[in-house]
Amino acid sequence: MKKQIINVFIAAAVLSALIGCGGGQVQNTSADHSAVTSTAAGAAEKEKEGSSVQAGGTQTPKETASTKSNAAQDPKQSAESVTSAQPGTEQQGAEQQGAEQQAAEEPVEEEVKEKMLKMMIGDTEVSVDWENNESAEALKDLCAEEPLVIQMSMYGGFEQVGSIGTRLPSDDEQTSTSAGDIVLYSSNQIVVFYGSNSWAYTRLGHITDQDAAGMTDLLGNGDVTITISLEDAE
Repeated sequence: MKKQIINVFIAAAVLSALIGCGGGQVQNTSADHSAVTSTAAGAAEKEKEGSSVQAGGTQTPKETASTKSNAAQDPKQSAESVTSAQPGTEQQGAEQQGAEQQAAEEPVEEEVKEKMLKMMIGDTEVSVDWENNESAEALKDLCAEEPLVIQMSMYGGFEQVGSIGTRLPSDDEQTSTSAGDIVLYSSNQIVVFYGSNSWAYTRLGHITDQDAAGMTDLLGNGDVTITISLEDAE
């Protein structure tokens, strides 16, 4: 009986020991399983992180390409910057071109040449020193459109006189004339002398290239025609 009891205790101890060892193994197995699970989770986490890093790495070329694209656009932006930096030069060039075009289009003003009266007795042109007065200016205006042709007549053996067909302003004064004098008489007649006389006249001018003999040759041999015209000064 005691032997049976001892055997029971031994069996119980062995069973207890076995149970203890099995529990340790189970605990160790659980620990190992947890470790494996943790390791697997860590590996998965690392793999996920690696995937993320790899995914981030795949974005880097895209970002680099974008950077390169932006860098490739820099020359255009630089060109635009250069272009925008030069508006003043372009504006000055446009203004200069516009001024040149305007100057080319504007009519060139011709130099206004001075006009002077010229006289011919018959077919002979004579040089005259014209007076600077209102009557001489009015005579110039009268000849502006066309020459003034006056039919003269001999009178008194010292002059020829002719009507100009209109009245000119006059400022008559008592005057002693000589050969070559040209005067306005009664505001509407021109008198040219080849002799001398004394009367109230308005002086118009004096023939400078003829002396008394020359004036007599031109006027003392019959009626003549006098032509007064307005021409460019030489």
